[in-house]
Amino acid sequence: MSRNILVTGGSGGIGQAFVDRFIQNGDTVWFTYLKSSENPDKIMNLYAPGAARAFQLDLSDYASVEALVSQLPGTPDVLIHNAGLGSKTVEYISDLPHERSQLLIQVNAIGTLWLNDLLMPAMIERGTGKIILISSVGGGITQFAGFNYADGMSKAAIAFLGRTLAADLVHTGVEVFTICPGATNTPMFAASTLNHLNDSEKELLVKALPKSRLIAPQEIAELGFFLSSEAGKILHGAVLDASMGLGVNPGLLQK
Repeated sequence: MSRNILVTGGSGGIGQAFVDRFIQNGDTVWFTYLKSSENPDKIMNLYAPGAARAFQLDLSDYASVEALVSQLPGTPDVLIHNAGLGSKTVEYISDLPHERSQLLIQVNAIGTLWLNDLLMPAMIERGTGKIILISSVGGGITQFAGFNYADGMSKAAIAFLGRTLAADLVHTGVEVFTICPGATNTPMFAASTLNHLNDSEKELLVKALPKSRLIAPQEIAELGFFLSSEAGKILHGAVLDASMGLGVNPGLLQK
């Protein structure tokens, strides 16, 4: 049976991989984007008409969150909280360190909480639903010396939210899961870690990672797809270290 899937931040990276995986399954995907420069129409045109729909969302603005919820065709069967800022992508928005810190917490943690608070009651009333939160191995599982404090704090907040929601919803039909990806081949990881390295330094960094490679966004999407299935129920409440071992050996990644 086709489901309705909401993926925030679905215009690139892990989010776009989620969009593609669920559409492959025959589901209808609603995805969000922040700016028109992300070219959401190009993504929708990859699929059959109606398979994907794009909605603008700014998680730093409560009015934008409310507008999204009012525009959705219904309550999603699967809600994937993927949208967020990174320690480098936030630099495109503000030159001021205190504003960057505020935006990281606001968008990654508070904006996600706002959206969840508006959508979750209908899922509980319906008696079914899946909530998947995307955190990060840094903050959600472990910590890396020298990385942005506010970024890590925001990811830790997401992991906390996932555990607490799961505790509160344990006797409902709504399941909650948190995925903490490691070094994934996305524009955000490139901006935060790879782009300031030369070719030789990039090669050394990647070789030092678990399995000596970056994680593919499709691998994270496949994990999320499993969690959205009936078989995934047993992992309700889990905060999953999806880093191929970086979370248990963070010293492999040196800034």
